[in-house]
Amino acid sequence: MFSIERWQEIFEGLYKNKLRTALTGVSVSSGIFILVILLGAGNGIQNGIQKQFEKDATNQVSVWAGTTKKEYKGLGVGRQVQLRNSDYDLATNLFKDYIEYKSAIFSVWSGNIVYKEETGNYRVEGVHPDYQFIENASIVKGRFINHSDNLNFEKNVIIGKKVEIDLFKNGKESLGAELNVSGMIYKVVGVYTDPGGEREESRVFIPISTAQKAYSAGDSIRSMSFTLKTSENFDTAVAESNEFTQKLETFLKARHTIAPDDDGAVFINNSLEQAKNIYIITGGVQAFFWFVGICTIIAGVVGVGNIMLIIVKERTKEIGIRKALGASPFSIITMILQEAVFITVIAGFSGLIFGLVVWEVVAPYVEADFFTRPEVDFNVALTTLIILIVAGAFAGFVPAYRAAKIRPIVALRGE
Repeated sequence: MFSIERWQEIFEGLYKNKLRTALTGVSVSSGIFILVILLGAGNGIQNGIQKQFEKDATNQVSVWAGTTKKEYKGLGVGRQVQLRNSDYDLATNLFKDYIEYKSAIFSVWSGNIVYKEETGNYRVEGVHPDYQFIENASIVKGRFINHSDNLNFEKNVIIGKKVEIDLFKNGKESLGAELNVSGMIYKVVGVYTDPGGEREESRVFIPISTAQKAYSAGDSIRSMSFTLKTSENFDTAVAESNEFTQKLETFLKARHTIAPDDDGAVFINNSLEQAKNIYIITGGVQAFFWFVGICTIIAGVVGVGNIMLIIVKERTKEIGIRKALGASPFSIITMILQEAVFITVIAGFSGLIFGLVVWEVVAPYVEADFFTRPEVDFNVALTTLIILIVAGAFAGFVPAYRAAKIRPIVALRGE
């Protein structure tokens, strides 16, 4: 039941001890503020990691070859393993039940590209049509590589948005233009954007068959990339991805006569397994931030509890009079708890609002590879508010219980 007299008593008590109340409030407010800042930073880390994985498909498996480290079946150490078209064809056929998108890649890290007076060095990649979806590229003009391009060794090229900006200045139309790519003329049939930004858009794609012919590669390939079919849940997807990775590695090692335990000859990168490990780490970071924040709040709550004990001691005679006049233990407990909860909630809510305002102001200016959009959502703010109420009640319970146990005759006799 609302009692204006009780609220008047609370405000009078707080006003009489302004410094003590202010210091107690600051301890609680700073605890909530630190918690909000830590949780916002944790979300910033998680958002940054998610942004990194948006650059390519999250269920991507990439394969490239290295150099043998162990002797095996009469073959010596230091043998360079070379992947070929046949490796790609056999792997895609053998593991077709796992695979969604697939592409072999023949890349040239620095290809000289010329358009009229403009020139630049960009990464040239010969790929299959599915590579668009593996790289999460979006076509903004024209089209991507198709099967006909590879079948007929077409000299068609798809350029990144950054390449278009560099070479086609003053509003020149890129689609249909002819580029000199490492001494050969290619026709621009498409322009793409990539969520990875300028670094990913500083590439050009040509048919892999054309790339192998243009760079005298024969049937050699640099690497292979696959994305796997979707699964019911994340854990199932990780298990199937690991199974596919293990089978693919076994297949390639057997095909190229590589020791099963040789870790230098075939490299396989499983982005889904990496994603799982990173999300486990970020979950641990979030849990640690919650732990530090809660500990800081507890320190503030202990301060509130100590203040309430002092208040109870100062008001012992008053409490004794109240009980002598018929006040119930419940009314005494409610009186103390109400004051403790009020101090905690007001101070904590101030810290919460201040923390949210700080992130609202700072967040737009914070952008890094693994840290972006630090924020605290409504559910976290609501959870924090509930923590404040519980903390305030906890802080006032022991002093309130002690006040309820005061015997009137003892209270009236004391100084």
